Amino acid sequence: MALLNLFKSKQEERSVELAGFRDLIDGYSIEVMPRTAAKIEDFKTLLPKGTRVYIAHIDGTPIEEMVETAKRLTNDGFQVMPHFPARIIPNVATLEDWIKRYHNEAGVEQALLLGGGIPKPVGDLESSLQLIESGLFDRYGFKRLHVAGHPEGNKDIDADGSTKIVDEALKFKQAYSERTDADMAIATQFAFDAKPVIAWAERIAAAGVKLPIHLGIAGPTKLQTLIKFAIACGVGPSLNVLQKRALDLSKLLVPYEPTEVLTDIAEYKAAHPESLIERVHVFPLGGIRSSAEWMNEQLTGERHVVP
Repeated sequence: MALLNLFKSKQEERSVELAGFRDLIDGYSIEVMPRTAAKIEDFKTLLPKGTRVYIAHIDGTPIEEMVETAKRLTNDGFQVMPHFPARIIPNVATLEDWIKRYHNEAGVEQALLLGGGIPKPVGDLESSLQLIESGLFDRYGFKRLHVAGHPEGNKDIDADGSTKIVDEALKFKQAYSERTDADMAIATQFAFDAKPVIAWAERIAAAGVKLPIHLGIAGPTKLQTLIKFAIACGVGPSLNVLQKRALDLSKLLVPYEPTEVLTDIAEYKAAHPESLIERVHVFPLGGIRSSAEWMNEQLTGERHVVP
């Protein structure tokens, strides 16, 4: 009887663990580009109904391709959130033209506001704060605005390795959220270790930031590919997790999956339901299809065991 009770206890514990894991990833968002989206014949058979799909705007991509991709996804019933990287937008007139096109031609009412990854602005705009201060997203009725978060810092912004400028920017965005009707959230860079993410979330909450966090994670991909992207994107302390994994030949031969970081975050959320960490955003570095299928498998309970 004692053995039976122990078995039941373990089963109940696993059921709670799975529920917390699914709660965290339910409603996940995913990122595409026009050229990667074009390879997917039918998004409706791949993504859950109503999924939020970010469209990354890489420097050099014509706005016409961005808007066409947005229109396709909107027509398929998804929540479309194009990137607005300030540094690739020449001026406020261009910004307004893009906003108007997305709104009028593709029915877009959501946007991710970014500084942008290029080192030198092409024109007058260089930060997401300027995009916000333009007032254009309010004028054209955008109902949801997301801003970038950097759990491990951003040396492109804080060159001295501190978090002073990014922290001040988040406080500004928090203040803006309190005087606008738009729903706002923080979409973060991808991370591989829960510890720096949790510490950052607690720190900004203590500083008065109340915006929900949509945590960036990398979808399944080859470890070598992931390390390359991580270095290019300036991922900080959690890169150590990948580097340690690369030393284990048995793990080097199989694709990376974000099971461990998601499990750790889910356990933290279960113990701290007040946490700002709300949802998960997937960077499909190994491909849209493989990332979406992996996430969908986790939602149905076919979860991989943490190695």
